[in-house]
Amino acid sequence: MQDRGLAAYIAELIGTLFLVFTVGLVVSLYLQTDPASQTGSDFAVIGLAHAFVLFMLVITFGAVSGGHFNPAVTVAAAAMRRIDPIDAVVYILAQLSGGVLGALLVKGFVLDEGRASGYGNAEPSALIGGNFQGMLIEAVGTFLLVAVILAVAMNPRARQEWAPLAIGTTLGFVVMIIGPLTGGSVNPARWFGPALISDSIDLGPDLLVYVAGPIVGALVAFLVYRLVIAGPQYAEGAEPPTSDARAVGQAIKDAETRERNK
Repeated sequence: MQDRGLAAYIAELIGTLFLVFTVGLVVSLYLQTDPASQTGSDFAVIGLAHAFVLFMLVITFGAVSGGHFNPAVTVAAAAMRRIDPIDAVVYILAQLSGGVLGALLVKGFVLDEGRASGYGNAEPSALIGGNFQGMLIEAVGTFLLVAVILAVAMNPRARQEWAPLAIGTTLGFVVMIIGPLTGGSVNPARWFGPALISDSIDLGPDLLVYVAGPIVGALVAFLVYRLVIAGPQYAEGAEPPTSDARAVGQAIKDAETRERNK
């Protein structure tokens, strides 16, 4: 389990800020909110923007904080014992704060253009049957994202240099698929910032869809990783940031675990 410091907390805040800013800006500009319009929303552009920004942020801040930028990811990392529970709480507070600041930045840049879309706010579509169905959709999307993060970024047997690309493109893929249904939040901080700034929080339904859904999806992804992907070598390897001495110690422990499990 890794101890995190101030640099990691700041990295999570800044990373989530730019994630929500990018998402809010592209949604404000490319999501069609006028029912009389002859053109629809461009979820290809919206999805690609998600992919590019998350790829960039994981590359930039991943070595500092692990590159979570999402309370659901932090919950899964805590379940894997890759982050201390106290650090996980601070991470989530930093992510929520970054989400609010990112939404404020969107409002400052596109005040009029972003008002109709709630500055990037995610809302369930009339295409789905109700809030419970919306929760399931968000859970499935989050499951896909977190499963990739655990299997590639936190799995010592994976090619971890591919993690930023795999994580970014998975988020973009998920948004292209479920964006027309729920907005493709799969991230409570990404939902919370724009919802708060646009004053459109409906606590009961929104908490079910955009908080409970991602957390359930993240925990199911953790179980699949633990039982199917990792198997007996569960939680091998040290997740950055770590010292050379700690990495050597972890490698020795991993070798002992492999020998014991033969």
